[in-house]
Amino acid sequence: MTPTITAFESSPDRGQGLARDMRVRWALEEAGQPYDVRLVSFKAMKEPAHRALHPFGQIPTYEEGGVALFESGAIVFHVAQRHAGLLPDEANARARAITWMFAALNTIEPPIIDLQTAKFAEGDKPWTAERLPLIKDRIRARLGELSDYLGEAEWLDGAFSAGDLVMVHALLRLRPSGMLDEYPNLAAYVARGEARPAFKRAFAAQLAVFTGKPATG
Repeated sequence: MTPTITAFESSPDRGQGLARDMRVRWALEEAGQPYDVRLVSFKAMKEPAHRALHPFGQIPTYEEGGVALFESGAIVFHVAQRHAGLLPDEANARARAITWMFAALNTIEPPIIDLQTAKFAEGDKPWTAERLPLIKDRIRARLGELSDYLGEAEWLDGAFSAGDLVMVHALLRLRPSGMLDEYPNLAAYVARGEARPAFKRAFAAQLAVFTGKPATG
């Protein structure tokens, strides 16, 4: 059965690949799996029908047969477990790839989200000017550690995995800030992720929602 995922009817990022359905699209493209997309308005996201799939009224969700999932990391993990290409076969390497998925979601992404929140949702608050440098310091601390670990390696642990997929997408959210450019090896790492054919297909599909033009390629 072809899975159905949900995505923004009108994405806040204007189709630049930052919304979290991008991770799911990318995972499915890497796995060579077809999927359908149901677009959801901001109003519909908060209505009972959608909350039955996602209790917090967000996107993406994933439905396939008798399974209904929410949270992009959980969905990517589900796809990676079911299909070849995103997790290594060897048990220890597989465990490390999963660890990097959690690191991306729990260690790298939270301060990046804090930065976006401070800029766009709290930009008019009196504490924002003092808070922003603190958030950026936390981000730089994590980026420095990640940069040291990655070094000159192509991917985090040997071959490309779901760990890299989630990490690259988390780091992409930093691009508007310019902070990623302070770490050339991380900027190159993200660029390698973006160069993957599966990423390009997923990006084109998400951008097509904003432009109204069908994705090609």
